[in-house]
Amino acid sequence: MDHKRELTSVDLAALEGELAGYEGAKLDKAYLYPEDDLVRLKLRDFDRGRVEFLIEVGDVKRAHAADPAHVPDAPGRPPDFAMMLRNRLSGADLVRVEQFEFDRIIELEFDREDASTTIVAELFGDGNVAVLDEHGEVIDCLETVRLKSRTVAPGTPYEFPSARFNPMTVDYDGFVARIKESDADLVRTLATQLNFGGLYGEELCTRAGIDYNVAVDELDESDFERLYELIDQMGTRLREGDVDPRVYYEALDDGDGAGSADPDDEPDRRRVDVTPIPLEEYEELYSESFTEFNPALDDYFFNFQREEEVEGGETQRPDFEAEIEKQKRIIQQQEQAIEDFEADAEVEREKAELLYANYDLVDDVLSTVQAARADDVSWDDIEAKFNEGADRGIAAAEAVVSLDGSEGTVTLDIDGTRVTVDAFTGVEKNADELYKEAKRIEEKKEGALAAIENTREDLEAVKERRDEWEADDGDDEADEDEGEDEPTDWLSMQSIPTRSTEHWYEQFRWFHTSDGFLVIGGRDADDNEELVQKYLEGGDKFFHAQAHGGPVTVLKATGPSEPSTEVDFPQSSLDQAAQFAVSYSSVWKDGKFAGDVYMVDPDQVSKTPESGEYLEKGGFAIRGDRTYFESTPAGIAVGITCDDETRVIGGPPAAIEGQAATSITVEPGQYAQNDIAKRLYREFKDRFADETFVRKVASPDQIQEFLPPGGSRMADD
Repeated sequence: MDHKRELTSVDLAALEGELAGYEGAKLDKAYLYPEDDLVRLKLRDFDRGRVEFLIEVGDVKRAHAADPAHVPDAPGRPPDFAMMLRNRLSGADLVRVEQFEFDRIIELEFDREDASTTIVAELFGDGNVAVLDEHGEVIDCLETVRLKSRTVAPGTPYEFPSARFNPMTVDYDGFVARIKESDADLVRTLATQLNFGGLYGEELCTRAGIDYNVAVDELDESDFERLYELIDQMGTRLREGDVDPRVYYEALDDGDGAGSADPDDEPDRRRVDVTPIPLEEYEELYSESFTEFNPALDDYFFNFQREEEVEGGETQRPDFEAEIEKQKRIIQQQEQAIEDFEADAEVEREKAELLYANYDLVDDVLSTVQAARADDVSWDDIEAKFNEGADRGIAAAEAVVSLDGSEGTVTLDIDGTRVTVDAFTGVEKNADELYKEAKRIEEKKEGALAAIENTREDLEAVKERRDEWEADDGDDEADEDEGEDEPTDWLSMQSIPTRSTEHWYEQFRWFHTSDGFLVIGGRDADDNEELVQKYLEGGDKFFHAQAHGGPVTVLKATGPSEPSTEVDFPQSSLDQAAQFAVSYSSVWKDGKFAGDVYMVDPDQVSKTPESGEYLEKGGFAIRGDRTYFESTPAGIAVGITCDDETRVIGGPPAAIEGQAATSITVEPGQYAQNDIAKRLYREFKDRFADETFVRKVASPDQIQEFLPPGGSRMADD
């Protein structure tokens, strides 16, 4: 059994009340231990004296008060982040401790005469600590986050993740409705749709006496009532601080462990979990009881790493492979669910379009039924009339498959597809209901997409722990082995695990040069405006094709949250940025194979036109001398990466070929974007033994994102 490494939403719900008891304590000093992503807040409380609060957001994710004897020694020179905390918080009072919704996020608000400051600890995904001012704007954060869904970056308003469903506060009807929305079994529904996680999902099933794997649609009213009552009781206990914390131990030896109940018998037992209430799921494990949850958390997290050591001073290797396979299986199930949602939504849309495409026929059937029912004709007689009409070859009657008087519906066969419609509404209303159903299914798909991202983050976290373990374990052997590892043959692998992370620059065209520098370019006039106004900074280089109709291209010297600095870019990076600029310009669309590109510094780019001139949206005035790259060849390579991240990349061939497991060079040609994307997709499928992998990470739509506007062909064609 693996050690617990992260607090759950239930843990934070229990912790919130206890930590509120520390309100009024004054912050004395703040520390940051960068190697562990650990923030330590030293406070002084009137009743308790010295209080140490730890927030860790690395491999371990926790937040709790700690025994002063359990905190690490103060580090050397404090980093800038720690100095910022001290400047803003020294002498400030802790005035609020609160869990955000039912998420793994906890807020600590401090007040001082001159300012109010909130520390937000994100104990999920990669983990993060953000420090906000009284207006909710980020002063600084350990990690800058720029995703499509949210941004956490200095100088921007802090954005919480979308609020999670809170099962602790929902009423009974909302609780039942939420469960009934799920297509999964009960335990997975409790874990994901109600946000309890796997352990508490199983615990609720066990306490309710319901099988984990029962389908949601097989639950009856008594099942719902039992589950709701259990959840309501748990929520009440946590809110009122009625906890009975336990630290759980697992036997390490292979015997029956009958005489080893003492947790101090270190070789025989180790801590594996800590919970705010006793769990029936762990009734076979030895547990130690605590009066409060904070001391239990402190005991567990202080000791669990030490307890990984076994006799002989060696470290017991966790079963990373088993956990990785488990996460992969979950991802496969989620991917299948997403595919099913996509297929189901498409079926509903096709049905709606069939109604419109056969409007007169469907309207004829509906009008006939409505008129007959207005005359009190029975459903059986109406069906008999349609059968007679079908025998005479009447098209509308031939389309009728069956009628259901109890539901008031007619089932039609339209071009081989069966569509059930409401007999008492029109064609438009029936089609609209089908479109609504497609949209509802797609919303479920969005939820599944969010869930799969969380699972992928969990998978990556396990892999990172494994890699760190193996790196540490292999240090001694590395000196003896001077040879380099053979590169992985990704093309011949039968199964390639997928892993990717959203990056802020993916909203633009982008690539990394062969020297590792980021290049970003606009897709349209709006992008061009945003690139110059928001992302062009001192030290960067601005590129543009001499031809009209080209993207703004920026060779970045630093990241968007880093201070600007001058960089002596290698010539190879400058050449690749120039090739990128010309390839996505009108040069390619015109079927030309080369064009001129110029480069300037950021301070030469302006939105102020010369007197008497006008600048279109996305256009800029360039002042001063320009550096030209004459007759720069137009050429793009599209490739698939398998190391670190699995994804499509595209850009100048000299940059892409060194980063991709395989790549294809493209030049101006006769095939439209959509067509050449499909040709590249088929070629990649032929190259990889794992065709499913290509479908997941390099669909034609994903490939098309990296293709220049206009016609193209593979360079080898």
